[in-house]
Amino acid sequence: MSTQANATQASVVVNYEGKSVSLPIVVGTEHEPAADISKLRSATGLITLDPGYGNTGACQSAITFIDGEKGILRYRGYPIEELAEKSSFLEVAWLLMHGELPARHQLEGFRTDVSRHTLLHEDFRRFFDALPKDAHPMPVLAATVGALATFYQGPETEKHLQDTIIRLLAKMPTIAACSYKHSIGQPFIYPQNRLDYCSNFLHMMFATPCEEYEVDPVVAHALDQLLILHADHEQNCSTSTVRLVGSSQANLFAAISAGIGALWGPLHGGANQQVIEMLEQIEREDGNADRFVARAKDKNDTTRLMGFGHRVYKNYDPRAKVLRETCDRLVNKLDVSSKLLDIARRLEEVALSDEYFISRKLYPNVDFYSGVIYKALGIPTNMFTVMFAMGRLPGWVAHFMEMRRDPDNRIGRPRQVYTGAVQRPYLPIDKRG
Repeated sequence: MSTQANATQASVVVNYEGKSVSLPIVVGTEHEPAADISKLRSATGLITLDPGYGNTGACQSAITFIDGEKGILRYRGYPIEELAEKSSFLEVAWLLMHGELPARHQLEGFRTDVSRHTLLHEDFRRFFDALPKDAHPMPVLAATVGALATFYQGPETEKHLQDTIIRLLAKMPTIAACSYKHSIGQPFIYPQNRLDYCSNFLHMMFATPCEEYEVDPVVAHALDQLLILHADHEQNCSTSTVRLVGSSQANLFAAISAGIGALWGPLHGGANQQVIEMLEQIEREDGNADRFVARAKDKNDTTRLMGFGHRVYKNYDPRAKVLRETCDRLVNKLDVSSKLLDIARRLEEVALSDEYFISRKLYPNVDFYSGVIYKALGIPTNMFTVMFAMGRLPGWVAHFMEMRRDPDNRIGRPRQVYTGAVQRPYLPIDKRG
């Protein structure tokens, strides 16, 4: 499998103050052209200015392909729709990290390895006890993952790195469930390794010492699909953070902890929580989705329609299509009445038929339905972003490993255009106005 873009004969010539440089054009396997600007500054003194890195390729990657105009998302060449329908989360995790789908014996061995490392060291009880009871689960997750580095120290050999990956995948659901139990003052529930990955997490979340939790296979499958759909999404904010931290040769625990911090932001992983809060607001007011959409269109109103539009997709987010069907199946199977789902469906119907949203290419994104599904599963709202982190973990790991194995990898060091004061003399304190 090729991991390098192909150089072409084409180039872009930049002329600046009598200096000239020819920037070669490289093309990826999906025919995406890019100008290689690595020699721009040395030849002309120029750097590029691209706030938010919206048009900057920071790396070459063979993991995930997105075509936002066509609504395409593929992991290692496999369409997300097929993986969500036919695969499992651990199978997708293997695919992202190793580049190919696992053979049967590889997947069985991988599942066994993960199931053997689900327990947390008992000293973590004191770690959790030191945190406030009302702490949001996301900073608890970030802190605990960072603390894992103190329990599993050692030289970063290939064997040690592979052990770290297994430990992270195995312990992330346990940490997530413990962070929730800590926030509500309930005892931690130990994992049961006879259960599959998602069922084990649900057991740790909802069982108590007094009462067992019977995991519904439909619920476990819906959660598995959600994790698959969140598993990777190219060079987003948190993934770029993982790569940037890892480029300094910080260990994997530190890089993943940093990625969790980046994901916590409401503009990134916290967006599905905002969708639920919007739907609950509509329900509290009058339940009228049409009136809410009208307010969102009014430029003099601060109302915002959450869960529509995406930085990358200018078409219907392919993950949202999968989740819409999953949402319908889940609600029908569980035979639950969901006013929030009814409002969500009406919002989507209104927005997709309204020229205001059509002309602006504001289609439902993955956050629009994921929050509704988490709510139907009984996942508390403040845990939504933690669920996102659980799903995104194998993608973060895959990018970390890809970066580390790239012989041309360099420590991340963006440039800037300085806009501060020019050189000036230091004034004694009694002469400062």
